[in-house]
Amino acid sequence: MSKENRPVHIDNRRARHEYSIEDTLEAGLVLQGTEVKSLRDGKANLSDAYARIINGEVFIIGMHVSIYEMGSYSNHDPLRSRKCLLHSKEITKIKSKIEKEGFTLVPLKIYFNSKGIAKVELGICKGKKLHDKRDDIKDREVKRELDRARREKG
Repeated sequence: MSKENRPVHIDNRRARHEYSIEDTLEAGLVLQGTEVKSLRDGKANLSDAYARIINGEVFIIGMHVSIYEMGSYSNHDPLRSRKCLLHSKEITKIKSKIEKEGFTLVPLKIYFNSKGIAKVELGICKGKKLHDKRDDIKDREVKRELDRARREKG
């Protein structure tokens, strides 16, 4: 596959370890031109990012999008807050879950859809306790051992 045809997506692996994901939704992003070019190069980091509802709008805070090397004076601020595009019904649904049930809104991945538009997958998550994380690691290791045993037999 050539570089132009390869789907670009940036994953937030840390979020899948730190949180149990209850629900996901897709949102558009308001980006500047140099941010889009950096995202197409895969130069972004979601590990410290989270989303907040401010004045009825959803913003991603703490997402690092590297400065575009070929950009000039019009380059963007790497850590600026970025607005997510969601319907007002979706925002009220998220807001009620966050306020009542103690969920957190976390960006899980950024990708480009078939039309070339940048999208973010937001997860409505609940934080895991330490013992939950240990259980997940133990389950993953057991699964790997079983897969190895199956491969050796067959």
